[in-house]
Amino acid sequence: MSGMHRVLIRIVSRQDEETVEQTLAGQLFEKDKSLFVRYAEPGADGSGEGVRTLLKVTPEELKVIRHGEVESEQSFRKGSRLPGFYRSPYARFALVTHTRELRVRMQGPSGEIRWEYELEVQDVISGRFSISLTIQEEVNPHDD
Repeated sequence: MSGMHRVLIRIVSRQDEETVEQTLAGQLFEKDKSLFVRYAEPGADGSGEGVRTLLKVTPEELKVIRHGEVESEQSFRKGSRLPGFYRSPYARFALVTHTRELRVRMQGPSGEIRWEYELEVQDVISGRFSISLTIQEEVNPHDD
């Protein structure tokens, strides 16, 4: 796979009994044997680009880096507890992710990334999460 691919990303996030679903446009590219997925989430008020998110994906590890209204970094590796952070204009704290499951299934610029983890904030478990990203290359009939 070479070059930048425009993709649609369907994100399903479950925390305990709550499920949040969203579909966003993004880009996917490969660099130094890692896969990168980049997308922007709307601002808290639903307008503009509130948070830019970059996922760095390898077969063994996923890193999620967010910039904008909030800044955060989280890493996920199956069976591991990894440090991270969260920072907003109102708060800053240390995070730890304990990843129970991480599956990466990609075929070219399309596929799925799933992970399940417990999130610790300031040494206290704040929730259990299950995230699924379905990535589909955007097909534009006007591109030749």
